[in-house]
Amino acid sequence: MKSALFTGAAVTLGLLMASVGSAQASSTPHQPTTQARQHGIDRAGDAYMGWTQNTTTATTTAATPAVMAPAATVEGIDVSSHQGNVDWAAQWNAGKRFAYTKATEGNYYTNPYFAQQYNGSYNVGMIRGAYHFATPNDSSGANQATYFLAHGGGWSKDGKTLPGALDIEYNPYGATCYGLSASAMVSWIRDFANTYKAKTGRDVPIYTNLDWWSRCTGNSTAFNSTNPLWVAKYASSPGTLPGGWPFHTIWQYSSTPIDQDRFNGDMSRLQALANG
Repeated sequence: MKSALFTGAAVTLGLLMASVGSAQASSTPHQPTTQARQHGIDRAGDAYMGWTQNTTTATTTAATPAVMAPAATVEGIDVSSHQGNVDWAAQWNAGKRFAYTKATEGNYYTNPYFAQQYNGSYNVGMIRGAYHFATPNDSSGANQATYFLAHGGGWSKDGKTLPGALDIEYNPYGATCYGLSASAMVSWIRDFANTYKAKTGRDVPIYTNLDWWSRCTGNSTAFNSTNPLWVAKYASSPGTLPGGWPFHTIWQYSSTPIDQDRFNGDMSRLQALANG
């Protein structure tokens, strides 16, 4: 909803404000592309993990794996404002043992459901974490990492908090690679990752997919020995991994009926990731 435009002798500039849930105002407009609107992104802040592949953003209470899980895996989900208040008891009963919640986007948006989602998953017994949807054309990696840390993206060694994750993928508001060259994109990611580690001591997991990573970073191998890979691949296996990563840590394998994730290891390894 737009505010009224006031004019008068004492006012030389019109003021235009867009309501974006609990979002902070942005000096840069974010108009979703036609494709983004088809996937439920109607305004700034609506972006979510794997938005180009997701078939639903509806609230759900139970989740069934799309494919058979091999031994030594842990099932989880990721959520954003699209899910609203999540029934965490139902997700626990469906076998989910970890969850990531969107905390921030760019340097202008915070998820209005973050507290219910982040704390609710923790309170039901899950290992939880927060993620940041990157918009590298808006501000530096350091700026967005700092914003993320100030709005729920922190980490504590309590055995139930995962390091904050960087969601770096297709731009729902414009050019696929946000107008950055491959080298500039790698530098931006490094800036974010270095800032996050300097303030938490943890290497940020990177969520991406092979196509975007190849297009927008030149399939950079700069992070494959430091940052855990969270790969998006809606298929029966993770397939070819981007960036020369030797293995994935988390695999987002479906969006039905809610984003489905599988940790590549048993519960003891997931707890080790949480503990650092």
